[in-house]
Amino acid sequence: MHRLLVALLAALDALLAAAVGLAVVLAPLALLWVFALGDADWSALWPAAAAVWHLGHFVPVTVTLPDTYLAATGVDPALATFTLSLAPLAFAAFTGLFAARSGTRAAESGAALTGWLTGSLVFTGLAALVAVSSSAPLVSFEAWHAILFPALVFAVPALVGAATGAWRVGDDGPVDRLRGWRDRMPASWAPVPTLILRGLAVVALGLMAVGGIVVAAGLLARGQQIIGLFQASNVDAVGATVLALGQLLYLPTLVLWAVAFAAGPGFAVGVGTAVTPAATQVGAMPAIPALGIIPEATSPWLLMLALLPVAVGALTGWILRSQFPERDGHAPVGPRLTVALSIAVLTGGAGALIAVLSSGAIGPGRLAATGPEPGPLALALGLEVLVGLSILLLSPRPPRSWRGSAEVPSGSLTSELERERELDHDEARMRWSGSAPAAPFAWAVEAADDRAHTDAEDNPAGDLAHAAEADPPPGPHADDDVQARIREAWARMEPLPREWGDGSGSDATDGRDPRPVD
Repeated sequence: MHRLLVALLAALDALLAAAVGLAVVLAPLALLWVFALGDADWSALWPAAAAVWHLGHFVPVTVTLPDTYLAATGVDPALATFTLSLAPLAFAAFTGLFAARSGTRAAESGAALTGWLTGSLVFTGLAALVAVSSSAPLVSFEAWHAILFPALVFAVPALVGAATGAWRVGDDGPVDRLRGWRDRMPASWAPVPTLILRGLAVVALGLMAVGGIVVAAGLLARGQQIIGLFQASNVDAVGATVLALGQLLYLPTLVLWAVAFAAGPGFAVGVGTAVTPAATQVGAMPAIPALGIIPEATSPWLLMLALLPVAVGALTGWILRSQFPERDGHAPVGPRLTVALSIAVLTGGAGALIAVLSSGAIGPGRLAATGPEPGPLALALGLEVLVGLSILLLSPRPPRSWRGSAEVPSGSLTSELERERELDHDEARMRWSGSAPAAPFAWAVEAADDRAHTDAEDNPAGDLAHAAEADPPPGPHADDDVQARIREAWARMEPLPREWGDGSGSDATDGRDPRPVD
């Protein structure tokens, strides 16, 4: 595909990623402006939507409450200005997936660098345009944050997608040189880089599945509390819709909190709080229905949740173990150890990244610190996944010959009979092709010997010449005469009845009856 066309398509991808994200915010806010706020100032709609979009791309937003609101609600003026930095990760996830798909498509078109640069620059320009046009007195943010962070949310996944696509189809450049370097590695070490990345992907998907399972279980167990918080909010249908959509945007954030909870370190919902499987210590929390999922007390049985990351590591080890090349029936320990340690270290780094992305402030005062801590979560996930990997990836494995023989049960009478029959057939064929006759054909040899002995007895004792002609002296032609007589007897045999064989109509005598006709 022409590079100009690739650039235009990448620019279109960036434009759609930004436009869809903004539309998701503008649509419910417009409904709120029309049906709930009535004669609200429409000039504040765009800054509010832009602030939510920026917050979803990790841009801290500073909120300043007006004096009239403080007077009407009685809020302490010291809390009038606060920062919101806990990102609704649904925006970042959508932008990242869209960017990764754009980078992959550009790489498959043969212009990975062009597509990546074009898409990243266009999305950066759009982020700058949104930042410049959305300034408002009640909501503010740093301009360079509003430009840099959304640009990174698009550029990094686009680069990963471009590298993945280039690895798949080649790029006649650095990716092909890297692949050539990998191919020049020893046979036992060549698949190690690919297996590390594949194992990290499996672990990431497994941990997200663990977080989703924990969230689903919490919603089922704490459903009544969540409904009670919805009812206590006293909002109409439009307000309930906007509130539900806002919590849906924070669903990926809750999944990451659930991963931290299952791993053990847990997370905080304010300064001095902790939500872990061992204990839960929380104070007064905002009346957000989604926070009703947090248990008021924990059970010692919840400590068993730590086995889920271990199971993810074991599953990853089971998937990767079969992909290691074996030497002398065994896979070398060095490559397996390298893969296990590398995946564990990278998983720890991913745990730290999870903590950073899912932490932030959700309000003033003690609500300025929420989410998991990077260090404990990285250590816990790394060790738990390493234990699971070691169980199946580093444990001894029986030789390939043992695994092959284990496929057929040794106690199976049918398999043993079939194996013996095949061995007998092979032995008979090998013996018949050589100078010694097979055991099933011994009757042919005996018949030939008896006939020769009878002819010798019928000759007169003094007729040495005739005896010599009838029974030549042993020599190099004796074996040929015996073989000729055996072949003659073989030609006069009848077919063997099918019930004597193995049911297939063929046996060591090839369907012939081992008895002379006459």
